[in-house]
Formats: sequence, structure tokens, C-alpha cells
Amino acid sequence: MIEARLHALLRAVPVAMLVVDRQARILGANEPAEALLGAVPSERPFVTVLRHPEVNAALDAVLAGQERARLNVTLGAADRRVFCEVTVTALQAPGLLGAAVVIEDRSRDEETEQMRRDFVANVSHELRTPLTALMGFIETLRGPARNDPAARARFLDIMEREAGRMNRLVADLLSLSRVEQDERRRPAQNLDLAGLLRSVVATLTPAAAAAGVRLELQGAAGKVPVPGDADQLVQVFHNLVENALKYGGGGGVATVTLERLAHEPVLRGPAWAVSVADQGEGIDQQHLPRLTERFYRVDTHRSREQGGTGLGLAIVKHIVNRHRGRLRIESERGKGSRFTVILPEQIGRI
Repeated sequence: MIEARLHALLRAVPVAMLVVDRQARILGANEPAEALLGAVPSERPFVTVLRHPEVNAALDAVLAGQERARLNVTLGAADRRVFCEVTVTALQAPGLLGAAVVIEDRSRDEETEQMRRDFVANVSHELRTPLTALMGFIETLRGPARNDPAARARFLDIMEREAGRMNRLVADLLSLSRVEQDERRRPAQNLDLAGLLRSVVATLTPAAAAAGVRLELQGAAGKVPVPGDADQLVQVFHNLVENALKYGGGGGVATVTLERLAHEPVLRGPAWAVSVADQGEGIDQQHLPRLTERFYRVDTHRSREQGGTGLGLAIVKHIVNRHRGRLRIESERGKGSRFTVILPEQIGRI
């Protein structure tokens, strides 16, 4: 009877749980516990199942009379480290004396907190550099360069550039925040994707000419209906084309191609693919998986010199996710890069 109740209790608990007797031998373990720790045979000493000094010390204290112990530990599970909150509670039910060990996986909470810390550190670092430069130039203008018109003009140009960099960073942070808030709300309106691309290319053609890059648009004739937020998709393709112009190399060609896919396996239906390709230096393979991370840069100095904030591709990723689309990045060192946004097709007319 006691054993049946024990197994019923273990099945009802949604997190990893083990029950031990007064001698710290395993009486039972539920499925989440075995998924975390592997097979847990009954009658086996607890110390041989979970070899963690702090957890075993907490269990000994509870079995010795302490009512409860709670601690945070990092456990090795399979091929990863798991940050857990472990609660050991005394059991004094009729016919059942011992302790219950509950292990809650807090890895996601810890990862979120680490992301928050990294984000604050990155923002602080990105703002500190231009702020330090501005403060230094202000001090110089008040002192040695007070009566030097040439130096004053040069410093003011640099200060304007650094202030613009901070302004772009703040604008991108606000944009990223808005996109993340809307990410779970699918756009309800329809738009003409081909017309949107024609507008983006027309807007950026002067910038391409200034960069010495020929900007070409292919496959964007007629109307292409897709569900989407026009402002956000303009932001996506502006970002991708601007990157192609900045890093594609002068004298080359940047190509924007619109192509229909009769069946896109991941989206499970027809879709439209927009590719932005350049003929630049390309990107080493090890960088590709991390390009959409916030503040990740392949070449930090060059990116900052070009006015980049390190947030552009993170914003692109979130917007594409909101549109239930896909972002594919292909590149090879010395052979240029191709960024492809795949969006589900809208059946019907605009």
C-alpha cells in the first residue's frame, strides 16, 4: 500500500524527484529524475546516484533531523551542465521515514539572467567608447584647443560622428525592443513584396553608387502578395542591402533576387525567397551561426568604422520570426555572402 502511494506521488510530480529512506537508500524516482540522472534502481545508495558533495551533505542534514534544505547547484547531465535548484525535505508519513529530493532545472532562468547581464555589459561598453571620446574632446576644446579653429573644427566633426553612433545604437535598441514585443503577433495585413523591394532598391541606389557598387534587382516584376508588416520588412531589406554595400567591396555587384518556391519544407507550403548577395570578402564558417546574436561582429573595428551597432541582424532575425519566415545565411571566405529571407506566400489578391 505504501509503495503504491509512493509511486503515485512520484508520477504526479512534474519535476525530478527521488525518495530515500532513513539510510539514504533509493525508494523510488520518477521519470523526470531518470531523464536527468539516468536509470535509478531502487535500494541503491543515493550517493552513488547523485555524486555531489553539497547535495549529499544537505540530505545527511535532513536525515539527521533538519526539516528542509534548499540549495543551488550545477549538475553534469549527459553532454551538458544543468543549473538546478535542489530541495531536500524530511518525510515522516506512517510507514515512510526518510526524505524527498526535488531537483528543478533552472538552466533557462540562469541563461536568461546571463543574457540580461551580457546585454547590459554590451550596451554599457558600446556607449562608453563614444562617451569617453566626447568627454575627451570637450575637455580639449575647453583647454589646449580653445583658440585653435582648425583643431576645433576637426574635433567637432569627430564629436558629431560619435554622437551619431550613440544615436544609432539607441534607435536600434528601441527598434529591437519593439520587434521583440510584437514577435508573437503575426502580421494581419498584406503587402506587395515585389513593390517593396523595388522601393528599397531605388532608395539605396545612390548609396550604392557612392560605395562603388552596382545594385541590381532581379525577379521583382508585377505584384507578389505576402502577409507582412511593411515597415518592418523595409527595415529587414534595408539592413541586408546596406550590409552588402558596406562589406561587399567597392567595384563589385550587390544583387537582390526575388524567387518563388513552390514548396518550402519548413514552412510546409509555397513561399517567396528574397536573396541579397554580394561579391565581398565573405565570412568564415565559424562565424555564421552567431551572426544574428546581439552585438556579435566578425570584425569589430571595421563594423564600428562603418557605423554598425552590432544589432542589425538580430533585428532582422526577430522580424523574420514574427513573419513566420526563415533566415538563411550562406558565405565562404573570398566568395561573397548571401542572405536569404523566406516568407510564406499569401494566396489571393492585394
